[in-house]
Amino acid sequence: MQVHAPVMFSCDICGETVTSEPDMKAHLVVHMENEVICPFCKLSGVNYDEMCFHIETAHFEQNTPERNFETLNARQYENPDGQNTTLQSAKEVNSSIHSACASNFPKYSPQSLPRDGILKHEAFHTESITESRKYPKSPEKQSGLSVVQGPIYGTTYSLPECPFCGKIEGRSQDMEMHVKTKHASLLEAPLEDCHQPFYDCPMCGLVCTNYHILQEHVDLHLEESSFQQGMDTVQCSSDRELAHQLQQEEDRKRKSEESRQEREEFQKLQRQYGLDNSGGYRQQQLWHMEREVSRGRMHPSEFYSRKADMMESIAFGIDDGKTKTSGVIEALRRYYQSTATDVRCVWLSAVLDHFHSSFGDKGWGCGYRNFQMLLSSLLQNDVYGDCLKGMSIPCIPKIQSMIEDAWKEGFDPQGACQLNNKLQGTKAWIGACEIYTLLTSLRVKCRIIDFHKPTGPSGTHPRLFEWILNYYSSEREGNPKVVCTSKPPVYLQHQGHSRTIVGIEEKKNRTLCLLIFDPGCPSREMQKLLKQDIEAGSLRQLRKSVGNLKHKQYQIVAVEGVLSPEEKVARKQASQVFTAEKIP
Repeated sequence: MQVHAPVMFSCDICGETVTSEPDMKAHLVVHMENEVICPFCKLSGVNYDEMCFHIETAHFEQNTPERNFETLNARQYENPDGQNTTLQSAKEVNSSIHSACASNFPKYSPQSLPRDGILKHEAFHTESITESRKYPKSPEKQSGLSVVQGPIYGTTYSLPECPFCGKIEGRSQDMEMHVKTKHASLLEAPLEDCHQPFYDCPMCGLVCTNYHILQEHVDLHLEESSFQQGMDTVQCSSDRELAHQLQQEEDRKRKSEESRQEREEFQKLQRQYGLDNSGGYRQQQLWHMEREVSRGRMHPSEFYSRKADMMESIAFGIDDGKTKTSGVIEALRRYYQSTATDVRCVWLSAVLDHFHSSFGDKGWGCGYRNFQMLLSSLLQNDVYGDCLKGMSIPCIPKIQSMIEDAWKEGFDPQGACQLNNKLQGTKAWIGACEIYTLLTSLRVKCRIIDFHKPTGPSGTHPRLFEWILNYYSSEREGNPKVVCTSKPPVYLQHQGHSRTIVGIEEKKNRTLCLLIFDPGCPSREMQKLLKQDIEAGSLRQLRKSVGNLKHKQYQIVAVEGVLSPEEKVARKQASQVFTAEKIP
């Protein structure tokens, strides 16, 4: 009986031999359960079949020895009729297993192995093949191998599917060729023997194998760029419109606020200068007297008596004289002759009366009261008797009417326009221009001198004092201490108030002091100057040194005589472009 040698099974992965088929199955399971690692790029974490496909597709060049082994194996197991046997399938699978399980040698790759190492590697495959060729290709052997290989790999190895487009091929070789030709640009090592041209995207660097695909790809870039530009344009336009709207809203609010402030300032000025249509002298006088009655300071009978006197004064246009104080100039002459030892010389204007403000013009009537003082001096001077013939001291409403008549004659059209050509029934302030207009219309020769800026230290006006001294001292004869001149008083105007200069004194230390009548000073204070023994303290309200006059600008109206009718007409024409004489 012929004894047959036992059939040995050799592992194509590690070369270990076993005596039975179940042992081989258990041995192969151990290989499959171990972690599979790509020997070329160290990829891990995938199953056995995925690793096989990864090596076949991604490492085509590096996998050359194994592919040569596949070709050799296929030739040895090929049937004479040209058909592959079941062992050929086993060979292909075993070849893939061997390639995938090269992780048993993790530190060496075909590129890094030395030449002798590569030869040993190939010798290992040749030895395995030779050993397997020792066994006869009996149907049992073939069937046994098919049974071994079939159940193991048939359940774990499915048809290859393209990871890029999803196409399924029947064989791994076909899938390799599909990936290399259709998706060569996505692989690390493109197919070198493929003569198909490649096209690079000029915008993102993507490699396309078809010109039309590249064109569509670039068109998408252009559409995206155009869309982005359109969105940027829309956004930019929207931002500009929003900024424009915000700027317009801000400008509107700013203009509205400026307009409101202008209206408030204008209304404030109207109230300040008596142009707010709140009534004039008569209304204010009645209102104050009614308030005095309500507070118990005035008896009702006195109210009606004073009301009647006021209405009579307004009707006749003559001041009632209740605010007048006479004789002050004479009292000053006596005082300087007998008492003022520190004064070297004093010049006094012509005689005049002092008028102070009343309830009816309090806060706005100083200009009118100063005109009354100046006119009271002119009425006592024979030089002006012809042009002022038959006149009395007018009341404030009458003075307003006289100025309006001067405007109607053509004097100072600019000033008339500023005051709306109306003074009666208002609390409108008047200044140097209105005094000049009124005096000129009465044929009184005068001029305005403007001290438009300080001429001394600390904002003082020493040039003003010098001018007044020259005005009054021109009539001095000899060396008297007190000079009573025939010069009319001088109207003095500054911002917010006006007064009347009635003289100037020169002290022994050569300093100058103006003597000024203030319409804000009440009669009871002026009456103190009429006493026989005037106290020096009583003159404080009259004396104004250089340091007391520090307003930025001063204007004076000085009377110089009488105008002829022709001169009056000439001055009226000149008043069309009226300008004050400025003192530098």
